[in-house]
This record gives sequence, C-alpha cells and structure tokens, in this order.
Amino acid sequence: MSKELLTELNKQVATWSVMYAKLHNYHWYVKGREFFTLHAKFEELYNEATLHMDEIAERMLTLGGEPAAALREHLELSVVQEATGSESAEQMVKSVVDDFNAIMESLKHGMKLAAEDGDDMTEDLLNATYQSVEKHQWMLNAFLGEDNK
Repeated sequence: MSKELLTELNKQVATWSVMYAKLHNYHWYVKGREFFTLHAKFEELYNEATLHMDEIAERMLTLGGEPAAALREHLELSVVQEATGSESAEQMVKSVVDDFNAIMESLKHGMKLAAEDGDDMTEDLLNATYQSVEKHQWMLNAFLGEDNK
C-alpha cells in the first residue's frame, strides 16, 4: 500500500464528511417550488455520503492506514468546500454537480494508484463509488436541464 494511495483515500474520507454536512445543510435550507424534490434528493445523497465515507475509511483501516477523523482535518483535506448558507435551490444543485466533478477526479486518481499497487479491492471500491456519483451527477444535470459533458 503506497503512501500516495493512503493520502488519496484520506481525501475521499474527508470529502465525503464535508459532503455529508453540505448536503444536510441543503436538505434543511432548500426553499422554493422544487422543495419536495430536492429535500428528498439531498437526504438520499447525504445518507449515501455516509456510506462512502465509512466504506473507504474501513478499507484504509484494513490496509493499516489511519483515516482522518477530526472535522478540522476533513476541512483541510477535502476536495470540496462546505456550504455557504446563502445558496438558492438551483445554486445548491449546481454546487453538488461541481463537487461531484471534483470527487470523480479524485476517485479516478485513487483508482489509478490502486491499480499501480495491484490493489484490486480498493480499485473496485473506488470504481463502484465513481459509478454511483456519475449517475447522480447525470440526474442532477438533467434536473438543471443541462447535458452531462
């Protein structure tokens, strides 16, 4: 297990922690005509964020790594930023789409590192996470009326 892969996995743990808080913020504070749709979607996404964070952290522990567990560390390591608290419903969705782009780039890098290490299990875990995020991103882009390019 390379140190570089453990660093990338820690970025994922931290990122999913920040996404959990951000999505929870959006779930609580979304307003407007799309409230019912987005309120439910953000709940689905923050529940999934928890699962991703836990699976990746447990994989790290299995490999002898030490996942970041403090909020301060999560904010420092995350590839996404927390919510500002002033986003409109559309801005919330656009922010999540942008965050998913950053997360997918990190996941791709992690898959490459895992492949180089010959760690098929970690590569599979990151690939499954990638596929889930990619599907959500496609749906959110469709919600926004945008192509997924």
